[in-house]
Amino acid sequence: MRIDSHQHFWHYNSREYGWISDDMEILRKDYLPEQLESELSSAGFDGSVTVQARQSLAETKWLLDLAGKYNFIKGVVGWIDLCSPDAEEQLRLFSANPKLVGVRHVIHDEQDDDFMLSNSFLRGLACLQRYGLAYDILVFPRHLSNTIQLVSQFPGQVFILDHIAKPFIRDGVISPWKEDIERLAGFRNVWCKLSGMVTEANVKSWRQDDLMPYLDVVFNVFGTDRLLAGSDWPVCRLAGSYKQVMQVVMDYTRTMPDEERNKILGENAMKAYGLLL
Repeated sequence: MRIDSHQHFWHYNSREYGWISDDMEILRKDYLPEQLESELSSAGFDGSVTVQARQSLAETKWLLDLAGKYNFIKGVVGWIDLCSPDAEEQLRLFSANPKLVGVRHVIHDEQDDDFMLSNSFLRGLACLQRYGLAYDILVFPRHLSNTIQLVSQFPGQVFILDHIAKPFIRDGVISPWKEDIERLAGFRNVWCKLSGMVTEANVKSWRQDDLMPYLDVVFNVFGTDRLLAGSDWPVCRLAGSYKQVMQVVMDYTRTMPDEERNKILGENAMKAYGLLL
């Protein structure tokens, strides 16, 4: 089974999606399961993991409701207020739904780069393993040193790095991102999504060759056992169609043995998130 490990849904409004700027007109509309289902099918994928795009408990509930209605949504990475004294109660409530497979916080939007190392956040994060939930790490390259400190404290927790930590592909800058990724990959409980790369390149003129040095790095250090293909739909539409974006990983892995390729295109997502198919 082929799984898109990273996509979003939304009913667009400017208040809740303020990060969608004026030059992202293509994103300023609703993106819902019916639209993605046809995209998945045309690209040869069987299901997806949908990831929160709003930091609210209402978002988590809405995504879980969608997952209950659409079988192709195999899992939900929701949002829980991990800094709240009620974090564990929120986790207990939402994890009763087996489609909740992970939690994410938009760390790279926090004003304090040390947010992820705060006592309140660490206390909430410590609860995830008890509920069998992965944690999606959404950071910029400057956060990777703190990310390494974070994961070192939770050796039993599954962490999944989103968008290969958003390196500066547009500018062709690879260090110190490369060295930090190498250090992070040394923790065997960390996985990495091959997603969000085209929007870190020049969205109007990117080519496969622009992405190759960054793909080479993550394949070298994570291997084929801890990499997950993901579209970042509909955000990826800023740079190309669903099929074009998914073709990046399809082309990179084309010459690999089927056993290795199948891991990246679906089996790793099933394992990392514990998807119930």
